[in-house]
Amino acid sequence: MGDRVGRACSGCADRWLVVAASRQPTSYDPVQDTISALAAHGAADRSVMTTGLAVLGVCHMATAAGLSEAGVGGRALLAAGGAATAAVAALPQPNAAHVPAATVGFVALALWPGASRVPSRRVAAMASAVLLALLGWLSVALRRGELLGLSERVLAGAEAFWPLIVTLTLVARRRIVAPPNTDLRL
Repeated sequence: MGDRVGRACSGCADRWLVVAASRQPTSYDPVQDTISALAAHGAADRSVMTTGLAVLGVCHMATAAGLSEAGVGGRALLAAGGAATAAVAALPQPNAAHVPAATVGFVALALWPGASRVPSRRVAAMASAVLLALLGWLSVALRRGELLGLSERVLAGAEAFWPLIVTLTLVARRRIVAPPNTDLRL
């Protein structure tokens, strides 16, 4: 059950961003403008991105609940990242709590793979290292004001996609390890 929920949730996450961005006026620049701008007060069709962020947050929490192979710390970080993502949806810009919620979400979602130790300790550690490097890029972009939208999208996309990779890997591993059905009733 948890696997199905995790795959379904993880598999739909990035589609919301594409739909929300496609509905913005031509003045919106996805390379410079943030994802949060898609859900900010005054954005065109902000409900699309607000819903997408809320759904993604709930999906992360559902995946954390169903990912029994993951370490408790990793599941807690994934759930915290999901809760923070849902908070981002509930606290659109210019709300003062928006940036702290986004920060908690990005950091928790970058750390959860390493703490989860799935699909393996080495792969999970590498995933966290890549996500932390992308988080560093976003931090630099925030300070310089260059490629902010792009750096945020790459990080957010990677963080949204990693739970799907993990759940599909674990499902494939179970199918390979599961013994064949030897029931030979006639």
